[in-house]
Amino acid sequence: MKQGGRAVSVEGLRAHHYVVDVQTRSRVEFADVTEVVRKHVAESGAQSGVCHLYTPHTSAALLIQENDDPSLRQDLDRFLSELAPRDKPYHHNDGNCDAHLKASLIGCSKTLLIENSRLLLGRWQGVFFCEFDGPRRRELHIKLVAD
Repeated sequence: MKQGGRAVSVEGLRAHHYVVDVQTRSRVEFADVTEVVRKHVAESGAQSGVCHLYTPHTSAALLIQENDDPSLRQDLDRFLSELAPRDKPYHHNDGNCDAHLKASLIGCSKTLLIENSRLLLGRWQGVFFCEFDGPRRRELHIKLVAD
């Protein structure tokens, strides 16, 4: 993943905006980006604040979920495929309507807390970039705002 970023000051608050390039390799992929996000939180120097995550793509999403057992990703894929099968005759029939529907269910943004200079996640939680229409080059925006 290619990374870039800039820091800006807004009315006394320190804000950092990073853009991470995510290159997916398959049509459906749940890429664990937890460590990339943690790295940027550490680099920001924020002791306390919020971490906003956003992807500007209509067939990709962001998910906070267990990252200990990789088989959960297969279960998520199967579950979402049952909700929005690829071969169903959709009105938006350009071959990726299922990807739009899956992304709509999960959402394109998440907000996490920063405490003690660390991303506040549960013991088993991780951050996933969800690709539903790959392979593609995607962007993950990370906006860190310190208290």
